[in-house]
Amino acid sequence: MAYAATAKNLFPSATATPGILALQRALIWLAGASGAIVFIEPSPYELTTLVAIVIFFATGMRFRLAFLPLVLLLFLVNIGYMIGAIPFLEESLIADWIATSWYMAFTVIFFAMVISDDTAARLDMLRRGLIAGALIASLAAIGGYFNLVPGGHDLLTLYERARGTFKDPNVLGAFLILPALFALQSVVSDGFGKAFRSTIALGIIALAVLLAFSRAAWGGLILTSAFMLALMIVTSSSPAQRSRIIVIAVAAVIVVTVLLIVLLSFSSIDEMFRQRASFDQSYDEGRFGRFGRHILGAQMALDLPFGIGPLQFHNYFPEDTHNSYLNAFMSGGWLSGICYPALVFTTVIIGFRYLFVRVPWQRSYLAIFAAFLGTVGESFIIDTDHWRHFWMMLGALWGMFVAAQPYRKRPHADQAPTAQALTASLTPAS
Repeated sequence: MAYAATAKNLFPSATATPGILALQRALIWLAGASGAIVFIEPSPYELTTLVAIVIFFATGMRFRLAFLPLVLLLFLVNIGYMIGAIPFLEESLIADWIATSWYMAFTVIFFAMVISDDTAARLDMLRRGLIAGALIASLAAIGGYFNLVPGGHDLLTLYERARGTFKDPNVLGAFLILPALFALQSVVSDGFGKAFRSTIALGIIALAVLLAFSRAAWGGLILTSAFMLALMIVTSSSPAQRSRIIVIAVAAVIVVTVLLIVLLSFSSIDEMFRQRASFDQSYDEGRFGRFGRHILGAQMALDLPFGIGPLQFHNYFPEDTHNSYLNAFMSGGWLSGICYPALVFTTVIIGFRYLFVRVPWQRSYLAIFAAFLGTVGESFIIDTDHWRHFWMMLGALWGMFVAAQPYRKRPHADQAPTAQALTASLTPAS
C-alpha cells in the first residue's frame, strides 16, 4: 500500500492555507538549525522557538489528551525544582536555571503538538534544519581547531578541544549525533547524488565529533549508528535495501578507519586522542571522582526529601553531579528525582513499542529514537538536563507516538517485518 494514499485516508487535509503550512514548516527548519548556536544567552534557539510557539498558536496546533502524562511529569519535575530552589531564588543564576527548566518543558510540549500533525513534512524540515545547523557548528569547530578562522581559536575551542558554536565540546559532540545519523541514513538509502552530498556532510560532522575529543560522543556516535542501522535492516521490506545497508556500512567502517589513521598521524591530534581515549582519568577515580560522587550523592538523596537545590552540588563535592538522574534528586528532591527518570524511561519504553510500526516517517523515527536512547545512556555520566536537543527529541518522539496511532490499527500483514519474520525470510528453502 502506498504511503501517500495511506496518509490521505488516515489524516484529513489540513485546513491551513498553503502559505501558512509553508511558514510553519520553515519555522521548524529554523528551530532545528538554530539549535546549533548556543554559546550566547539567550541563544538563537530560545528566540526562534519562542517565535515559533507564538506563530503556531496563532495559526493553529492541537493539544491531544495523549500528551497529559507528558505534561504532568514535566510539571512535577519542575515543581520539585522550584521547591528545592526556594532558599536560593534571590540568586540570578538559580532563577535563570529554573526559568530555563520551565522553558525547556514548554518546548517539549510544543514539539510534541507540532510533530503530531503534518508529521512527515515537519520531520523532514526538522531533519534538514538539524543537518544545516550541524554543518555550521562543525565547520566552526574544524576552522577553530585548525586555526582557519582569524582570531577564532580561543572562541571556537576549549582546552584544545573543538567546541564550535557551543560552550562545551561535550555538548557539541552530543548535538552532532542526531544530524550524523540523518546523514548516515541518506548515505545508505538514497540515490547516488543525494547519498554523495550526505557523505560529504557526514564526513564534516564526524570530523567535528572527533575533534571535540568527547569520549561519550565518540561512543555515542558508534553505538547509535550501529543500533539504527540494525533497525533499518530489520524494518526494511526489500532484500536489496538490506544488502545495500550492510555493504555500505562495512565500506564506511573501512573508510573511517583509514581516515582515522591518517588524522592520528598529526602529533597534536594523536596526543589528545590518546589522552582522551584513556579510561584512566583522574576526575573519574577516587572517593570524590565522578563515580564516587554518584554513590555519595545517592546516599545523600535518601536523606533529603527536598534535595539541596539547583546548582548546589559543587558546594558539597569538588565538581557537579555529572549524572542527570542524580541531579534531579539533588536539585528537586524526591519529587523531581522520581518524576524525571519516570519521564525519560517511560518515553524509552513507549518508543520501543513503535519501532516496527510502518509509518511514512519511520526512517526519521529510527534516527531520533536511537539518538534519544544514546542521550538517555549518556545521562548516567554527564548532566544533560538542559541540553536543548534532548528536549527537542523528547517532544518529537511524543508527537510521533500520537501520529502513529492510526497506523497501529492497520492489519498486521502491512506492518514492518518483525525480527522473527525477517529471519524466516532470510532462511534458504529446504
